[in-house]
Amino acid sequence: MRNYVIALYIRLSVEDFKTESLSIPNQKLILREKAMSLPEWDNSEILEFIDNGHTGTNFERPAVQELLTLVQAGKINCIIVKDLSRFGRNSIETGYFIERVFPLYHTRFISVSDDFDTANFKGDTGGIDIAFKYLISECYSRDMSMKTKSAKYAKMSRGEYQSVICPYGYRKSADGRMEPDEDVASNVQMIFQWASEGNTAAEITRKLYAMNIPTPGEYRKLKGKDYYNVSRTNGVWSTSTVLRILEDQRYIGTYVIGKRKVKEIGSRHTQLKDESEWFKIPNHHPAIISVDLFEKANASIKRFSLSNKKPRDYLLRGKVFCGCCDHAMSLRNGAWFYCRHSEVAETLPCHGVRIKMADLEQVVFETIRAQMCPALGIDSNKDKLDLQTVQQAEHEEKLRSIQDSKRHLYEQYALGEIDLETYRTRKAVYDTELVQAKNVHAVITAQTKQIKSDYEIKLKQQEIMQEVGNANMLTKALIDRLINKVYVFPGERIEIEYATQDFLETKESEKEV
Repeated sequence: MRNYVIALYIRLSVEDFKTESLSIPNQKLILREKAMSLPEWDNSEILEFIDNGHTGTNFERPAVQELLTLVQAGKINCIIVKDLSRFGRNSIETGYFIERVFPLYHTRFISVSDDFDTANFKGDTGGIDIAFKYLISECYSRDMSMKTKSAKYAKMSRGEYQSVICPYGYRKSADGRMEPDEDVASNVQMIFQWASEGNTAAEITRKLYAMNIPTPGEYRKLKGKDYYNVSRTNGVWSTSTVLRILEDQRYIGTYVIGKRKVKEIGSRHTQLKDESEWFKIPNHHPAIISVDLFEKANASIKRFSLSNKKPRDYLLRGKVFCGCCDHAMSLRNGAWFYCRHSEVAETLPCHGVRIKMADLEQVVFETIRAQMCPALGIDSNKDKLDLQTVQQAEHEEKLRSIQDSKRHLYEQYALGEIDLETYRTRKAVYDTELVQAKNVHAVITAQTKQIKSDYEIKLKQQEIMQEVGNANMLTKALIDRLINKVYVFPGERIEIEYATQDFLETKESEKEV
């Protein structure tokens, strides 16, 4: 007997935090009360899906995506939400799921506050009242988005708007405006001066490291503003940081904002707007460098850029990391991996760490084959699962029999075949048996679930073993499936961090190349 699965979906967006009635505990209470009122409650399994701090204007939410995946797998019988806007504020997408997707998979949908239950609207979606609720929710989201955007743009046009975090070299003054930070403004001036003299971004990073100047992230952390993880920095500036500073017009007193826009309302995906649409506010704040120096530095840096550079594709792309500093290693001349982060100084422990790409690919492949543990016990696990499934079915039959007896007892009382006292006495016995049977059934169901999970892992082990055994060399498919990172240490020693541990003896394997 398959349980009736009820999914309680709860969503709390940022603007909902001020409304107590929409809090997660309150939504849980409302949904559970509704679930308990359903006839299927006695034989139901309750699952909770919570999206905390997510907008309802799109379905790019982790919990709702997990829920929809289970619906498509036929594992959800009923979905309960507080109101339609909790599930989604986009009328087209929300209507599509309720009208098309859920009926296809025989999934019942209930909105408590809207008094909407698809079980009461066969072949319909609730009529014009429900359609208007969709529309009102979507219009509310669009109206709020437009008002927020209009207020921000008005501030931009007046030169009042600026971001909370100042760029490196600036700080907030007492009135909240940007002013040069005397402690590091001179560093920005040096960077522009070195660039104007023909130094590349890599050469500038070496100079900064030699002078023991903290990176922008390290400096902010020293000031108590721990915005970024600087554990891997070790005082080494990145070339990308230097290049971002050199192209930032805020250092000449011009504030630039509104460079990007969201692709659609409610989406977090952005795209770069045309420069003609940017808001540029000249003389917005005191400049750190002159316009002439800015233009000279950028003209010099552009000489070193490779506009036609094409990204190389190779098997271990994005997988190779330095074992000392944990930075991604670069590929030189298509043949060697090396740690570019440590090139600023010979004193760094990973300075000079490198390895041939062909050698690394070969040793990674050999290590994968050596680290596979035999997927033993497949047949015995299958027998155990079959036996457990039979036991679960027997207890489900027993549970159904007690429920049938209890219903029959009530029918006898309703027809006057037995008196009230007899009914109560026998019902108490059935209730006790039912509680015991449900407890045993819950234990057996959990055991069956675990045995099934173990069996599936064994099957996965066998599948991976066969895939690796049939391969003659390292392939992109094997790398994407099995490998998370490959760490390279001095002396060409490597460690592999696997993406899955189901088929391996250890999480990491070490090997000398």
